[in-house]
Amino acid sequence: MYKRIGILGGLTPESTVPYYIHIIHRYEEMFHNQAYPEVVVFSVSFQRFEDWMAVEDWESMELELTKGLHALHDAGADFAVIATNTMHNLYEKLDRRNIIPLLSLVDATGVEVKKAGIKRVGLIGTKFAMNKPYYREGLAKYGIKVVVPDEEDQQEVGRVIFEELAYGIIKDESRKNYLAIMDRLKANGAQGVILGCTEIPLLIKQIDTKIPVFDTTTIHAEAALQFALNS
Repeated sequence: MYKRIGILGGLTPESTVPYYIHIIHRYEEMFHNQAYPEVVVFSVSFQRFEDWMAVEDWESMELELTKGLHALHDAGADFAVIATNTMHNLYEKLDRRNIIPLLSLVDATGVEVKKAGIKRVGLIGTKFAMNKPYYREGLAKYGIKVVVPDEEDQQEVGRVIFEELAYGIIKDESRKNYLAIMDRLKANGAQGVILGCTEIPLLIKQIDTKIPVFDTTTIHAEAALQFALNS
């Protein structure tokens, strides 16, 4: 039997669903059957997290995520992925609680960026993903430097995430704005761009740009599947 995968989601639900779909469809693609690993999903209520993020109450977020990880463990998950970039600011604290083994999105992304031979990568995501040290420090372990947009571009990235993508709203104008931001990152030396919010791949695909993009949702979901199959 494969390991049972736990997904701590709802952060937002728009990014949680692609994790499940990728795991199932990728398995079917690989093995041409439907004997995929069992999956347990615990979806938090996101409004509280929005409120806590507004005042940077990371302690409350940590406690609520801890409850979610306990729920996954109690449901029989063998390991878990936290289906969000922003909450990986708390990854080390949550991992140290030893509730359930966790797979890091940042580490999984670092492996893929390094595999592509990229040494300097752009990062777009929430203001926390772009400005907290966890991404810069995490990727530095792989010899990768991070470039982020300027303040005005960061405001636009965040607006689209919370006002549109979190609700499943996709606008061509927002896609054009994101692509322009990515072009500016390239002009600043970025050899590729990390889509460092699990909702952004709903808006930006590799087909939209010649700049190499790293879809953290797909990368993390693939890491979860491979861990379930091979460990």
